[in-house]
Amino acid sequence: MNSSSDFSDPALPPLDPLSLRLAAANALIRRRRTIKPHDMDERPVATQHLAAILENANWAPSHGMTEPWRFFVFTEDGRQRLADFCQHLYRQITPEHEFKSSKYEKLPSQMLKAPVVIAVAMKRQASEKIAEIEEIEAVACAIQNMYLTASALGMAAFWSTPPLIYRDEMRQWLGLSDARDKCLGLFYLGWPASEEWPQGKRDDVTAKVVHIMK
Repeated sequence: MNSSSDFSDPALPPLDPLSLRLAAANALIRRRRTIKPHDMDERPVATQHLAAILENANWAPSHGMTEPWRFFVFTEDGRQRLADFCQHLYRQITPEHEFKSSKYEKLPSQMLKAPVVIAVAMKRQASEKIAEIEEIEAVACAIQNMYLTASALGMAAFWSTPPLIYRDEMRQWLGLSDARDKCLGLFYLGWPASEEWPQGKRDDVTAKVVHIMK
């Protein structure tokens, strides 16, 4: 009888711990997808799943350990409050010739379709020692952690950045009292209505890389 080693393929990487960890990371990162609320179903988000997503967001990197991310979680009737405010704000700030009824009507339907909507914000460092752009980048890293955790759970997620979220009115409504604070998006979370996970693609990375060796 042949030993198991007779079936090894020298072209394959060894199944050492490092290779296995890398393979798991590759699979998770490349699995991440944007799935919008209209492609979510009605299943609720379990408390433990939401907690895992927020806890992993909290482990994002931040320069100076400022941890500038803040999360405002809207569920159940709270989503209607958010939808009502966004509709009101859109009507208030949009010039008449730019106002679109379809967009106005879409705001609440999108927010009510997802079982969880998280307003993600940046809390500005009081001393401003860390540059604002680095604080924004840190929050973006936190959102990527949310995306990856949602994908690992098989959940649908969508980071939306309509112009109204950057307004002072939105910041104040969320209770962010410092004018330097910013809302950076709405993160929709739920379960995909389809059992088929969306396909993804990227252009060749070599066209986006410059190697400088000396």
